[in-house]
Amino acid sequence: MPLYECVFIARNDVTQQQVEAIADQVAATLAEQGGEVKKREYWGLRGLAYKIKKNRKGHYMLLGIDATPAAMQEVERQLGLNEDVLREMTLRIEAIDEAPSAILARRGDDRERERGFRGPRPPGRFSSGRRDRGDEREEFRARPRDEIETPMGEAE
Repeated sequence: MPLYECVFIARNDVTQQQVEAIADQVAATLAEQGGEVKKREYWGLRGLAYKIKKNRKGHYMLLGIDATPAAMQEVERQLGLNEDVLREMTLRIEAIDEAPSAILARRGDDRERERGFRGPRPPGRFSSGRRDRGDEREEFRARPRDEIETPMGEAE
């Protein structure tokens, strides 16, 4: 059977449990017609790029599906009829990747960056960055007199 990825966005005023219930309805519809949901990822409540049906945020859910084209048409029809679903998009794919999607992987990277060492601080908005270097640069480091070279022709 062909493989699909389906992402749907639910209204922001429904709970995560209700979004999971919508995914369960999709799984039940697929099970009736011999398909199955192989992967399920809840991406969380995220801001939308523009208002959709007066909503600025939505619950995102990704489903990796193994089903017949007829079953997928029925799933798309059911999602379109559901009042809590703002948008849905289904793509046919070659293989379902078991690793976390790019959205979840990036979210994990963001959390690691917040906790871990961030490296040296960049210069401030209006700073040239020289203030933080201090005396570490060679031209400003104090040197003993015997290291200072005398110009040619002068005697000590």
